[in-house]
Amino acid sequence: MARLIRVASISYNGEGGTVEQKRENGLRLLAEAAVYQPDIVCLPETFTTLGLPCEAYPTAAETVPGPTTDAAAELARKHSMYVICPIVQKTNAGLRNSAVVINRNGEILGTYHKMHPTIWEIESGVVPGTEPKTFETDFGRIGCAICFDLNHRDVIEGLASNGAEIVFFPSMYCGGLQLQIWAHDFSVFIVSAHSGGRSAIVDPLGRVLKWSSAYEQILCRQINLDGAVFHIDYNNAHWDAIRRKYGPAVEIDIATDEAKFRLVSHHPSITVSDIAAEFGLEPLSAYFNRAAQIRDKALSNS
Repeated sequence: MARLIRVASISYNGEGGTVEQKRENGLRLLAEAAVYQPDIVCLPETFTTLGLPCEAYPTAAETVPGPTTDAAAELARKHSMYVICPIVQKTNAGLRNSAVVINRNGEILGTYHKMHPTIWEIESGVVPGTEPKTFETDFGRIGCAICFDLNHRDVIEGLASNGAEIVFFPSMYCGGLQLQIWAHDFSVFIVSAHSGGRSAIVDPLGRVLKWSSAYEQILCRQINLDGAVFHIDYNNAHWDAIRRKYGPAVEIDIATDEAKFRLVSHHPSITVSDIAAEFGLEPLSAYFNRAAQIRDKALSNS
């Protein structure tokens, strides 16, 4: 059953010399993004302090709620969209590099703290987070990873095991191929918000659906969350029967080089899970587990 949503991200390098100016300029772009009628928008990492040295974090940090999250919440409520608002947060435990998730009603759904701050962040007082949090929205479960997190698999492993379907990646570096690897290896969408203007939307087969450009600070695209990734082995025997029964209501998106495919339902009432059960498709993880068990058995008998 099609679960179509519009995801958006903002490329913004922190114009302005003060936190107030950077906040104003970033929120102006957030308001402009509402024109695309997104379900969710992600701002770049610590967008109110971009361009400031880490040494400025103690004075630039804000509480949550605070002036930036309050203003972002007002826009979220006005335009009925979720907002991911990354800031340097002041907490009782110290400074945090945080991504604050705000729902359509302007309420704070939760906060993710960057698990792997850089060395100079930590030396400037930023306390690492310890939990790869996911958040339940009205369209599905999402998670966040921030910048240097991308170099550490424990973040995406935790998000995927907690059921994240989309991972939002506010960052000061692009991420490039690493974003595609995460998306491919864990069958998730990734939406990045890069302060340097190289934001991307990546599908669960690891393919970039869209890049931002010098002419487009706001990146937006519709995606369908009712999909699942399978290995081609054995499952491809059912493709023709699926196509004959469902026609264009079902899409079989084949990644030939990786020997995988993503089954997507555009049907108004039938889900990918329904179709997989009907035709006995073997889930990707189940297939890999079965292959490992057969290998182990062969080794024990040798």
